[in-house]
Amino acid sequence: MAFDYKKEYKEFYMPKGTPSIVTVPKMNYIAVRGSGNPNDEDGEYKHAIGLLYGIAFTIKMSKKGDHQIDGYFDYVVPPLEGFWWQNGVIGIDYAHKEDFRWISVIRLPDFVTKEDFEWAVREATAKKKQDFSKVEFFTYDEGLCVQCMHIGSYDDEPATVDAMHRYMTEQGYVLDITGKRLHHEIYLSDARKVQLEKLKTVIRHPIRALDVRGTSA
Repeated sequence: MAFDYKKEYKEFYMPKGTPSIVTVPKMNYIAVRGSGNPNDEDGEYKHAIGLLYGIAFTIKMSKKGDHQIDGYFDYVVPPLEGFWWQNGVIGIDYAHKEDFRWISVIRLPDFVTKEDFEWAVREATAKKKQDFSKVEFFTYDEGLCVQCMHIGSYDDEPATVDAMHRYMTEQGYVLDITGKRLHHEIYLSDARKVQLEKLKTVIRHPIRALDVRGTSA
């Protein structure tokens, strides 16, 4: 049976519908950076998703070709994720999606090296006759975070975010969104196939602890 990251690492991919604190280890991703409203039909975001999956499945299917990756095991391609921000805004302003900046990502198995990734870009470029130059090997060390499973429309996320922030404050933490620590979403549903009210999205925010004097540690 193929290794499924969602099932094997439930603490990262299947949190409860109530906020919790989690420490996320460093992970490697396939990534594409861009900007603009993700709902634009011919926008940059939808093009980026195609690029991500093109590389993800090239790596997954490498077992059938000449490029054999050391340590390879069969696996389910992990879910699509995204890091989001807007210049001059702490958190997310859902009313101005046109100002979004994002890094869309798919997690890489640990056995995939940067050299394997670069091979996959060359392979996909040659076979699909498509430009994959925007795709990058991205390492992110997320660290201490508050997270929660959000059920429903993306536009309804502020209520879940508010609950997360109340919880972190009660537990003695403060929000730590910076230029390097970002609003993070993991998409467990295909929005093209699932009703809005049933969409499952993991929302994760970076936090830091307060010391005994009530200042951030």
